[in-house]
Amino acid sequence: MDLIDTTSALADACTRLAAQPFVTVDTEFMRETTYYPKLCLIQMAGPDGAAVLVDPLAPKIDLKPFVDLMADEGVVKVFHSARQDLEIIWMLGEILPHPFFDTQVAAMVCGYGDSVSYEQLVNDVAKAKIDKSSRFTDWSRRPLSDAQLAYALSDVTHLVKIYEVLAGQLVETDRGAWLDEEMGVLTSPETYRADPAQAWRRLSGRMRKPREIAVLMEVAAWREREAQTRNVPRGRILKDEAVIDVATSAPRSVEALGRLRSIPAGFERSRTGAEILAAVERGFARDTGDIAMPERSRGRGGGGNGALVELLKVLLKAVCETEGVAPKIIATVDDLEALAEDDEADVPVLHGWRRGLFGEKALALKSGRLALSIERGRVVVRDVA
Repeated sequence: MDLIDTTSALADACTRLAAQPFVTVDTEFMRETTYYPKLCLIQMAGPDGAAVLVDPLAPKIDLKPFVDLMADEGVVKVFHSARQDLEIIWMLGEILPHPFFDTQVAAMVCGYGDSVSYEQLVNDVAKAKIDKSSRFTDWSRRPLSDAQLAYALSDVTHLVKIYEVLAGQLVETDRGAWLDEEMGVLTSPETYRADPAQAWRRLSGRMRKPREIAVLMEVAAWREREAQTRNVPRGRILKDEAVIDVATSAPRSVEALGRLRSIPAGFERSRTGAEILAAVERGFARDTGDIAMPERSRGRGGGGNGALVELLKVLLKAVCETEGVAPKIIATVDDLEALAEDDEADVPVLHGWRRGLFGEKALALKSGRLALSIERGRVVVRDVA
């Protein structure tokens, strides 16, 4: 199959696909050596059998027709595990596809398991097999081989059948609203805005003191800005381990920075070393009274709640087996720890459809109004008279 490599051909293809009720979409990209993903291929297919492959690396091609299709309210855009694909689309035009359907999330709602893979859905739903030999190839090299093109095309052609089956199951089980709630997070622009000021959050799990968090905020923000400006992975600027070491040790001199084992020899006397020390000083200048410690750092779910958390895990598994839904989409371990500590914790499991499905049962278990027993090797949930 030929690659679309001109704007006019792309516009014609997008016009045809816009006439379909839905279009399946996937992308191939590279980001091993960059901060931002490098888009290398776009795949799309419709229920009429039409399928296209687009070369975003072609000279002078304008991807606006593709962006316009993603924004077309008359067409459902279908992806599998869409987080990174949506990030790319956001980068292209600061829009997010709508209406939107993620088959991985839908599969969890329909009981296919946690974070079910595309390959598994192809096997189970489309009754087909995928040749994975091209999965980890270099998509930026040209020309692409026939095997690469066939693999890329299979990522959207099988998705047509998967979408049709899952959409039908959601209607049958009346769980469409559950999926809509999940899609709201994936289609929020805030999900894709890489704000350096928030970069510290993914590294804060080991922090125990407000001063450590203050320094972490500044060092992580500096690293994020550097990575964005130079378009290189964060680890090329400073590895996570080193960022954490700087935050906990808070070196305020060249010599102190050089003594950290995670800092390469001589690094402390470079321009980068000076910028790290400047970030540490900004951390010391912060008012620690305004810093809210991460929940996990405060020991949420610790103390005497361990046994209760384990009971909530058993209850969650039992409910999920009965209702045919994946546990991961209902509650995380952090959610269960928060719920064990506080009946009014601000966690998803106490809101919306999750509360009706599991949250109320969890609260009843805590208060002794619900019990767990074993019958024929299975956990049974019973109301206490």
